[in-house]
This record gives sequence, C-alpha cells and structure tokens, in this order.
Amino acid sequence: MKIMHIEHDDDALHAAFSVMKELRPHLDDPAGFAARIRHQCAQGYRLLAAYREQTIVGVAGYRQQDNLLYGRFVYVDDLVVAHTLQRAHIGSRLLQAVRNEATHLHCDHLVLDTGLHMALAQRFYFRQGLLARGMHFVEPLATPHDMPHDDATLATDEHPTAHPQSRVSTA
Repeated sequence: MKIMHIEHDDDALHAAFSVMKELRPHLDDPAGFAARIRHQCAQGYRLLAAYREQTIVGVAGYRQQDNLLYGRFVYVDDLVVAHTLQRAHIGSRLLQAVRNEATHLHCDHLVLDTGLHMALAQRFYFRQGLLARGMHFVEPLATPHDMPHDDATLATDEHPTAHPQSRVSTA
C-alpha cells in the first residue's frame, strides 16, 4: 500500500472523489470536489490518499493550526476508507501517516471531531489512542440551500442535532 499527498494532482483528486463522497455525501461532482480542495489548500489543507495497487481506497485531509487550547496541532478534517475495506487497517495507516506529519511539523497534538451518531468511528479512534476531550458545537448561520458543506445536514429533520431547541427529548 502506498500513501501520498494528492492535493495538487487533479487526476488523483477526481479518483478520490468516490471515497470522499462516502464521508461527505453532499459533494456533487469530482470537478467541484477538486476545486474545493484547491480552495482549502490555500488555507493549509493537505490530502493524503491510500492506494491499493492503482486505486485510491482511503483519504485523510488535515491542516496544521495553532490555538490557545492545543498550541500547535494538526486537525484532521476528513478520514475515510472505502466501505468495503474498512477492516483492512487502511484507516490506521492513514491516521499514522497524519501523526507522522504532525510530528514532523513539531505539533503538540492531533485533533479531530466525529459525529455523536458515529459509534464505529468513535471506537476506531479510541483504539488508535485518541481520547474524547470535549464536544463540538455548531450553529448553522445560513439556510440549508446556501450551505456549502456538512453544516447543511445540521438543519434537516433527519439529523439528530438539528435545531435542538425545537426538539423534545424521548430519552
């Protein structure tokens, strides 16, 4: 298995689209995805791809940041492996590659968020040595039609965290 950065390779970005769409189903088309990655690269985003033979089977998107809470850290925006290969240790290898990048960048922490509804992902992260240290809160500031990314799912009735002030708990 080969893991390499692909954010500057349009052909590879197009090839990675179907895998990323498994994590980000709102993505519409490979060209739009590639344009979005190029835009995010201007903000420090990097995208690693795991290849099995000539096929991209997993991706990890991350960026180096600094803040008062963590100091210098790498934030993992996206980590996904093709559904049919999720037990093949590809996610572990991608996450280790991001850890290696963070170490190379002299970062103090590796940070990521995952949805409360993603129990399998949470178990994976615990097995990888990551600890849950808090909760991530989001407030959509645009209508679902205007939202360019995953926040649009927060404003729909299907999403468990949509408009919590208007929901009655059944727990």
